[in-house]
Amino acid sequence: MAQHAERTHHLTFNTDGRPHPLVNALAIVTFVLGAIAVISSAFDNLHLLSSWTGLVGIFTGGYGQFISATTTERFVLILGLGMSAVGFYLGVAHGGLTGGLW
Repeated sequence: MAQHAERTHHLTFNTDGRPHPLVNALAIVTFVLGAIAVISSAFDNLHLLSSWTGLVGIFTGGYGQFISATTTERFVLILGLGMSAVGFYLGVAHGGLTGGLW
């Protein structure tokens, strides 16, 4: 008699079976900041938002990469870092971090 193996697929960053709440939070924050930076960099007048969120996303993603434990966490962090960097560079090209105050 063949037995049916039930598999459940979970969307999880913890593929090693141990919880990593700090790295998971950093991955999600980095991804969200990167998305905000990229989307806002499409508009010239939002250069302050895109450059600052991109810069913060680069730092959070860099620290998250430094302490990450699983490949899934690193994958999301790299996506967020890439988007943050593109948003940061375009925000700086459109007017910079200070908005021309300095």
